[in-house]
Amino acid sequence: MYPGQHARLRPLQPAFIMAATGEAVTYRELDARSNRLAHLFRKHGLRRLDHYSIFMENNSRYLEACGAGERSGLYYTCINSFLTPGELAYLQRPASAGFERPYGWAWLLALHDELCQHADRRWADALAPLAHAFAARFRDFLPRLTYPIRVGTHFNISFALTLAHHWAAEHDAQLHVAIGHHAYSWFGHDLNCQAWEPGGDEFLSPALTEALLMSRILSQRDFAIWLDNFLPHLDNQQPASLFHPATVSDRSDGKIAHLDGLNLSRAWCWRSIARTLGGSHRLHGLMKAAAEQHLHASLPHIAEDYMGEHWLATFAVLAMEA
Repeated sequence: MYPGQHARLRPLQPAFIMAATGEAVTYRELDARSNRLAHLFRKHGLRRLDHYSIFMENNSRYLEACGAGERSGLYYTCINSFLTPGELAYLQRPASAGFERPYGWAWLLALHDELCQHADRRWADALAPLAHAFAARFRDFLPRLTYPIRVGTHFNISFALTLAHHWAAEHDAQLHVAIGHHAYSWFGHDLNCQAWEPGGDEFLSPALTEALLMSRILSQRDFAIWLDNFLPHLDNQQPASLFHPATVSDRSDGKIAHLDGLNLSRAWCWRSIARTLGGSHRLHGLMKAAAEQHLHASLPHIAEDYMGEHWLATFAVLAMEA
């Protein structure tokens, strides 16, 4: 039942009781608080379908912040403001070893890297224990991964290592070296990629994410040589699959909507690879054009349906900032 209905039917009943302090907040109080905060959101320009984050300790204002968003039609993301030893211990259980591997691990490192760019270091410092915990998992996992995971979904190892490599450059020299070593051992001798993609529910290009990762670990000269071997027919826009944006037939289908993510992530890859090769490289213009074609195919649709709008903006930012 919506909390506002509880406020009308049982206003004096506790909506929740804080275990640590015994503080009780009634449904009437919770509804009033949420209403005040919702008005504040509107005062500051937030409108229906906008997004905000909740970054706080576990306290009585948390549900108020959630309720204000719900009654305003806003999306919100909850971020834990500290990590306790008990929570780290929970992650370290043997049964949790594969939790969010490798996609969630990589995005957590990317979040920490972004927080480190801000002058206010509180949030970066709060997330640092979790970031280093997942970096340690990467260091443990990579030597055991005999074969690379090339699928175009969450398990793709190239995408994860591209994000992790960027974080590790500033925060973990051992992981930075390990990523370069394992990426080259898996992909360094790949030749004449056929790029049989996309799959019907993919949001990553196995071919282009591999190329993007190699562009990060090799020198510009060595990468250009590697790319000519890996995709030797790019001058002729072959494989053709990499140059044609995916068709998204039903954006209300959570799996089919992944294909908008594919178009956006390909745009990110093409732009990034072109930048690495430099403006004088013969393929630079071709890659930039392919990136724009993919970006324009899906950027107008990132807020068309919830199945895409709750995540596509992240990939749009990657593409637009590349």
